[in-house]
Amino acid sequence: MTHVYINGTGIISPQETFDTALFLENPVIPVSNRLRCVEPVYREFIPAEMIRRMGRVIKMGVAASKCCLKDAGTGDGSGVALEIIPEMIITGTGLGCVEDTEKFLTSMIVNREEFLTPTSFIQSTHNTVAGQIALLLKCHGYNFTYVHRGISFESALIDAMTQLQTGAVSNVLAGATDELTNHSFAITSRMGYWKQKLVGTTGLLNDPRRGSIAGEGASFFFLENQQVPNTYAELRGIATMLRPESLQEIRNRLHSFLGTFGLTAGDISVVLLGLNGDPRHDRIYRDLARSEFDGVPQAFYKHLCGEYHTASSFAMWLGSKIIKRQHVPPVTMLNHAPGSIEHVLIYNHFRENNHAFILLSRP
Repeated sequence: MTHVYINGTGIISPQETFDTALFLENPVIPVSNRLRCVEPVYREFIPAEMIRRMGRVIKMGVAASKCCLKDAGTGDGSGVALEIIPEMIITGTGLGCVEDTEKFLTSMIVNREEFLTPTSFIQSTHNTVAGQIALLLKCHGYNFTYVHRGISFESALIDAMTQLQTGAVSNVLAGATDELTNHSFAITSRMGYWKQKLVGTTGLLNDPRRGSIAGEGASFFFLENQQVPNTYAELRGIATMLRPESLQEIRNRLHSFLGTFGLTAGDISVVLLGLNGDPRHDRIYRDLARSEFDGVPQAFYKHLCGEYHTASSFAMWLGSKIIKRQHVPPVTMLNHAPGSIEHVLIYNHFRENNHAFILLSRP
């Protein structure tokens, strides 16, 4: 079977992750129920005449993708930066371009459905980010966006792996984007998604109140079927589940998934759990941590990026860096630090509906 390697990363998140040389040495730890991305200077990545017409999540996605390709372009160890144009672009998003959707709907109401400008409508579609990246890079290949709620990113990864393993292409730019606006935050707050009072993110798991902290981000990965000197990790596989009926069904799926690669839970070097501080949903993670990963180094990540549909893309960036650096940032650890890091397993679920496992291994 063809191997799939992560040979470049680019991410914009509520942490200072855009600089690929940094790895959570100085984590941003606010007291809040909402985390906003630390954004770069966009004119360094996007033509000035285009910036003003782009929505915020589009700018985030374009900048993160360009950072990823720049990172991949220096990954052969030669010290010479190569200009890389991906053969395919595959993305995932839970809610798409929320800001532009709000602008279009507001314009409809204010103007009584008359004299509407098309720009906000065009940029409100879910595939706008992938389309803008392709236009800027002049990438004319396969371009697809998955909108599968809490497994949108995993769906994009499955497609990317399939394309690489069937030999259709030799590389894919895969990623995920989701943004949080004031309106969407207010609506989901009324639905009970978020903590009603501000909470220190380092003490998130000790807060007994219902709700999590809201987040957002844009993450991209350059996937290839060839290993290079600066490869981050090997992407071994993804498994998804929809509304499992019991905790035992989740355990069985875990055993089946790891068994595909000749592994057991005890072989995992670090398990990254999607704990988000909401006691209603964290019980599943805690059950798996006790029953399957007792004694295995455990870490979590949503106190750094917040909860959103494609938060697992932040976890994949974290897992990739952990394998490459052979180091787990102390701010993420739940128990003891690991020794040699060979396998990182990511387990995430979105409000108990969409569940996913992602396995990364040392190349």
